[in-house]
Amino acid sequence: MKELKDLKLLEISKLKDMSSEDLAKENKRASKDLFVLTMKLKVGELKQTHLVKALRRYVAQVNTVATSK
Repeated sequence: MKELKDLKLLEISKLKDMSSEDLAKENKRASKDLFVLTMKLKVGELKQTHLVKALRRYVAQVNTVATSK
């Protein structure tokens, strides 16, 4: 994971079109990626610290869309 585009974040409009099961899978995938990035940050391996913030916001967006359905 070197750049923001490598995280494969979807747009909000595409998230709204997804089913509840797909949103749950996307949430699980994004949460797992966030955990990995957070651990790399704590160890000192992560140079692009802005990725953690972007992924945290993305997880919140997925959760918001999932609860609105």
